[in-house]
Amino acid sequence: MDESRRNFLKVAGSAAVGAAWAVPVVKALAGGGKTQTWPGGRAARRWALVIDVNKCSSPAVQRACAEACHRVHNVPHVPEHKHEVKWIWSTGFENAFPEQAHHDYRRDLLENPVMVLCNHCERPPCVRVCPTQATFKRPDGVVMMDMHRCIGCRYCIAACPYGARSFNWEDPLKYLDHPRPDYPHRTKGVVEKCTFCTERLARGLEPACVEAAVRVAGPGAMVFGDVGDPNSAVSQLLRTKTTLRRKPGLGTEPHVFYVV
Repeated sequence: MDESRRNFLKVAGSAAVGAAWAVPVVKALAGGGKTQTWPGGRAARRWALVIDVNKCSSPAVQRACAEACHRVHNVPHVPEHKHEVKWIWSTGFENAFPEQAHHDYRRDLLENPVMVLCNHCERPPCVRVCPTQATFKRPDGVVMMDMHRCIGCRYCIAACPYGARSFNWEDPLKYLDHPRPDYPHRTKGVVEKCTFCTERLARGLEPACVEAAVRVAGPGAMVFGDVGDPNSAVSQLLRTKTTLRRKPGLGTEPHVFYVV
């Protein structure tokens, strides 16, 4: 392990003092390209997320998913729109799927917003442009952020065609009334984004958004699993349902799929 990653573990670990699972959280965030697993943890050859657009179309479901994600990851609510930080959010169908919106889909499908997040691409352009390897892709497909290696150049933001990354223009602690001690908070001047809840996977849990979607909208609203396993629920859905991926023409091969 090189010195920068060792320092990251020390800094991130200090933010999780008192939490019984601080070590798995920090290792899951700073795996350095390795897939970290622990007894009871979840592992995969290739993680993927399937979102049922119809089941997740209501504001209640989308709000529950965003709130769950942002709460467990200390994502600040910054009032100023141009400085906002978000890991999962809602956008119009046409904005999410500009290449497919002209197709003859149902009117309600075209009019309802859809949830979007980091796509954890097979060929992530953000990883290619990062000069410090602060953003890297693990063997299980999760595109990660080492926030303590990030120098704030924002090349990854420019490279991401999905707008899935946020920059901390201000100190996020100013906007966190009760920051959770079990997840490292960020600092001003770094980029952050969805990590497929690797810290929760290490504990054997579902991603926070998946858990919230199923709680509000019922089974199948979101399904997370190993697309490398042909018998997984995710693989079965992709074989039997009509799904879309965002901006497929770019060749990034997103691993967030949408059932329509």
